Amino acid sequence: MPTPLDSLNQPTRALIENVKRAGFPPMNTLPVEQARQSYRMGVGVSTVPPAALPRVENFTIPTADGHAIPARLWAPSLDAGLPVLLYVHGGGFVVGGIDTCEAMCRSIAAQSGVAVVAIDYRLAPEHKYPVCLDDTWTSLQWLANQGHTLGLNGSRLAVAGDSAGGTLSAAVSLLARDAGIPVALQGLIYPSVQVGVATQSFKTYASAGLMLDQGLMNWFEAQSTGGDLKEAWHRQPLIAPSHTGVAPAWIGLAECDPLADDGRLYAQALEKAGVPVQLTVYPGTVHDFINMGRFLPEAPQLHTALAQALKQALLPA
Repeated sequence: MPTPLDSLNQPTRALIENVKRAGFPPMNTLPVEQARQSYRMGVGVSTVPPAALPRVENFTIPTADGHAIPARLWAPSLDAGLPVLLYVHGGGFVVGGIDTCEAMCRSIAAQSGVAVVAIDYRLAPEHKYPVCLDDTWTSLQWLANQGHTLGLNGSRLAVAGDSAGGTLSAAVSLLARDAGIPVALQGLIYPSVQVGVATQSFKTYASAGLMLDQGLMNWFEAQSTGGDLKEAWHRQPLIAPSHTGVAPAWIGLAECDPLADDGRLYAQALEKAGVPVQLTVYPGTVHDFINMGRFLPEAPQLHTALAQALKQALLPA
C-alpha cells in the first residue's frame, strides 16, 4: 500500500533518510534558544553557497514603540533607484532570522536585478503574535516612505516570504491594499493562511515524519499565540473579508507538505477575487526545501522562478 513517503522525489527521500539517521532531536523538544540554534545550523549546512553582491548593508527600521528592527540590504548593483523586495523569513514565528534567509535573498537579488531587504522581526514566545506582523508592516511602510534614504525606489515595492514569512507577507499585502500602498507582487512560499483546519495535505503529511509535522506546528502555535490580535485574518489571511484589489501573487508550494493545501486554497481565494495568481507546486518536495539547495535542485529552481516574477513585476521591459 502506498505511503506518503512514496510521493517524495529521490533527492528529497535521500535527504530525509540522512536526517533520520543523524538522529537530531525534534526542534519542538528543545528549549527555544537551542531550537533557534539548531535551525540556524541546519540551514547553514543545507543552503546554496551565497552569491557575491556589490552592495550589502546593515541598518535598522524604527518602530512606534521605540524598538529598532535589524535589517539587511542586498543589492545587485550600486545604481540608485532600484526597486525593492521586502523578504520575510520563515520559522513558525519562533526561529529563523536574516542569516537563515541570506543565501536565498542574495540569489534573488543577483537574478532579479531588484534590491532585497530582510528583517529580524521580533520572535515568539518573547513577543507574541502579532508583534511580528507589526514589525513587518512597519518595515513595508518604511521602505515605501523612506526607502529613498537608502537609494531605493519605494514606489516599486514587493513583499515575499516563506512559511510563517508567507503568512506575514499575505497579511501585510492586505494591509497595504487598505492603506493605499502599492505592492507590485506578493511572493508566498508554502504559507500558513489558516489555523486549526485539517486539509487533505495536512492529513496526508502532518504525521509522515517529514520536515514539518503536527507536533512542530502545534509547538510553533503554542509559542506564538496569546497576543492582542485585532482581527482574526491578521493571522489567517484566508478568512479576510475581501481579497479584491490585493497585489498579484506568485505562490510556490512543496507537494509533500502539510501546508500545501493552504497555499492552494489561498490561490483560489485570490483568483475568485480577480487577483492574478501564478501557482507552482514543486513535485516530491517537502516544507523548507528552499533552504536545502546543496541537496535539492528544486531550491535554486524556486529562487530563479521568484526572481523572474519579481523582474517582470518591478522592472520595465
